[in-house]
Amino acid sequence: MNTTTSQTRSTTTARAHRELRPPSAGPAGWTTVCDLARVPREGGVAAVVAGHAVAVFRTHDDRVFVIGNIDPASKASVMSRGIVGSKGGVPFVASPLYKHPWDLQTGRRLDDPEQRVPTHPARVIDGLVVVGPRA
Repeated sequence: MNTTTSQTRSTTTARAHRELRPPSAGPAGWTTVCDLARVPREGGVAAVVAGHAVAVFRTHDDRVFVIGNIDPASKASVMSRGIVGSKGGVPFVASPLYKHPWDLQTGRRLDDPEQRVPTHPARVIDGLVVVGPRA
């Protein structure tokens, strides 16, 4: 890879990161995180809401879910990089490191319901993803 390509990718990544992170005031107690278009279908993005690292996910049918971005097994902030899918109609993300499946609606681990990640309510208002306080 040449230097120009590397610099372009770095600049693009940095610009995208800045565009996702700056929160703004949404409805009372809610934070506007990013445009829905910035969240890939069947993918996620990382953000910070009220000082908490969160992962914002978009399903194939444009539903949006927000869970904590910290993988409980590894303690790494990586959940937004997980694989999004559904099992029996339940939307989930498989953590990228240990592949544990987490229910996007409840935060519970599908194969060990005693384990849980934090969840946040989420809405799309005028094309913007808006996240509420931890559930």
